[in-house]
Amino acid sequence: MKKRIITLCLSLLLPTVLPAQKKYEAAWESIDSRPVPGWFMDAKFGIFIHWGLYSVPAWGPLPSDGASIYDCYAEWYWMRLADKENRVNHLFADFHRRHYGDQFAYQDFAGQFTCELFKPADWAKLFREAGAKYIVLTSKHHEGFALWPSEHAWNWNAVDVGPHRDLAGELTEAVKREGLRMGFYYSLYEWFNPLYRADLDRYVSEHMIPQMKDLVNRYHPEVLWTDGEWEHPSDRWRSTEFLAWLYNESPVGETVVVNDRWGKETRSLHGGIYTTEYGLVHDGEMSDAVTHPWEECRGIGHSFGYNRNEQLEDYSTSEQLVHLLTDKVSAGGNLLLNIGPTADGRIPVIMQQRLADMGRWLRRNGEAIYETHAWHVAARQPDIHAYFTCKGKDLYVICTQYPSKAISVRGILKKPSSVTLLGSSARVRYSHNGKSVTIVPPPFSPSDGEYAWVFKLTGVIQ
Repeated sequence: MKKRIITLCLSLLLPTVLPAQKKYEAAWESIDSRPVPGWFMDAKFGIFIHWGLYSVPAWGPLPSDGASIYDCYAEWYWMRLADKENRVNHLFADFHRRHYGDQFAYQDFAGQFTCELFKPADWAKLFREAGAKYIVLTSKHHEGFALWPSEHAWNWNAVDVGPHRDLAGELTEAVKREGLRMGFYYSLYEWFNPLYRADLDRYVSEHMIPQMKDLVNRYHPEVLWTDGEWEHPSDRWRSTEFLAWLYNESPVGETVVVNDRWGKETRSLHGGIYTTEYGLVHDGEMSDAVTHPWEECRGIGHSFGYNRNEQLEDYSTSEQLVHLLTDKVSAGGNLLLNIGPTADGRIPVIMQQRLADMGRWLRRNGEAIYETHAWHVAARQPDIHAYFTCKGKDLYVICTQYPSKAISVRGILKKPSSVTLLGSSARVRYSHNGKSVTIVPPPFSPSDGEYAWVFKLTGVIQ
């Protein structure tokens, strides 16, 4: 009897263990209620990396060939060879026939994807010095070739064939060592996967979802950037089911950022951040009025995958890239700027140079980019070549041309306590009339390569 009483008393003292409550349900209303992690809105600038077997032929047509921007994507090489209906795809076929022959299959490129010059530590250092805060690597593009030892891509991954290296793992380790956040692009569909073509439900349950879970559990990415969603609605992809697992049970549930490409109906509607691509969301452009977290992705040239056919004039200049970053951030978005490494594992020197230039500009002016928000009064003022961001009570006026005379910034009701030019000790004169601030730029010759100049107006945000 005493033993029963003691046991009962002990049970009353022990805490009750309840099953863990799932915070998010597998329904869009619940999934969409999850806030986008704050680190993403503060980061502003990320590096996209398209790298795979398409990096071997590394070829696509150009706008000068009559190709649209989407026809220029070198990473679509395999599909372009197979699709005879597109009016420019004969250019891919002609190139392939001349240089590889009719008997050379796309799969044969695996042996030439060697990556022998890939130095992940050097890549990661470059990304940090460029001022990027997060990295998104194509873990698997639409061709299905995986850059990690995925058991769901047997003999079609970078460990089984080609470089025989865990490219995703090596870069993840190097990127995190530099203090940056690591993420992955993942294509939901695969052009020529027999299971995908024969039985979508089995493909999703036996291949896609287990493969995505493996990627998350293995590397703990803080970005999962899906694509290839457009052929089926999100319920066929079982997207909300996967996202509920990602948010409730995965090791990155609190920090991971996802995008809006989870079904043919989901862009700019469901998921996480909204995404634009070369400025477009389907057929429209992102409006400055959008307050939902969003991100623009594009290449330095016309293609995401490396395109050997591109010439100097096909690449954005460093000045254009700084202006692009300024434009997107001032409108409340992020910029995910793509690079296309070569098949032997090098980042083309011209891409390194562009990133290095952006990094130098950000080291001087990054205060006006990182952790900022769009100014509710205006995103830009074209007449003075100015873009605006704000942080706390401070306003940043980013001038893409150095003012040759005084400029007036409209919509400022409070007089600033000071006006300074970032990176300069020169005194900046200014005046306030109750509705605007007039800034008199200091009389100096801006050095070449500055690209944009930032005036900080302290204490004007009410």
